[in-house]
Amino acid sequence: MTAQAHDARVGPIKRVLWLILIANWVVAAIKTALGLIADSTAMTADGLHSFIDGAGNIVALIAMHFASQPADEEHPYGHQKFEALASLAIGLMISFGVVGLGRMAFEALVHDKHPEVGPLQIGAMVGTLLVNIVVTRVEHTQGEKLKSELLKADAAHTKSDVFVTIAVISSLVLTSFGVRRADGLVALGVLIFVAWTGWQILKQAIGILADSARLDAKKVRTALEGVGAIDRVRAVRSRGLEGAVYVDLIIEVNPELTVKTAHEITEGVEAKIRERFPEVIDVVVHVEPRTPSVG
Repeated sequence: MTAQAHDARVGPIKRVLWLILIANWVVAAIKTALGLIADSTAMTADGLHSFIDGAGNIVALIAMHFASQPADEEHPYGHQKFEALASLAIGLMISFGVVGLGRMAFEALVHDKHPEVGPLQIGAMVGTLLVNIVVTRVEHTQGEKLKSELLKADAAHTKSDVFVTIAVISSLVLTSFGVRRADGLVALGVLIFVAWTGWQILKQAIGILADSARLDAKKVRTALEGVGAIDRVRAVRSRGLEGAVYVDLIIEVNPELTVKTAHEITEGVEAKIRERFPEVIDVVVHVEPRTPSVG
């Protein structure tokens, strides 16, 4: 994928985020309103969870605006890492939300709250469950298609809503049958699930920002076997996003080769890497004379 192709993803990613934002906040408003009316901690917590989804979409849209900017003197590698920054922000927002959910779950358990549950609450939750399933599938599919870490991170968060909503529906049904502390226990389960999702997103974003390797160095070396007159490939390094990877490496060649021949070899190396790893958008090849064998 070229840098131009990466930039071309921005428009489609923004459109997906706007659609998901609208869906998330419609769902959040329904859950929160009905949760407060029924005095259900689990349902209200689920609504707040969906509001966090929507807030994450807004952060993502702002980030995509900056990520779409072309490379400049201050940012010669472009602005793609703003996607990872947005994913990090989503993870941090989830972490803050966990604190509020924890307080609500604790109070519900201690005071053994008994929400007023009726067909309206259960029907609304089933409806929002179906919406979340569709949203998750669409966002993840588009994330894979557009190779966007941001969309996939947000899809993972939205996916957690599916399981959370199922748990909340279960709590509403149990509460309607008079099961004690069902509301508080499910709210606690929501807390744990949201915390786990937040950690996964944070871990992924931190890996990108910390320049974790994106390609297996051994596979890169194997792909270059037989290319030109290379004696050795070493110091293979890679970083970046899934759809925008930067690679640099060192090749050792016969020191008697002409500059023209060495240049042709580097072009062959670049072409082979781009062919084998289409997500690579930039390759830097350092040419060094062959290291004399010892002994």
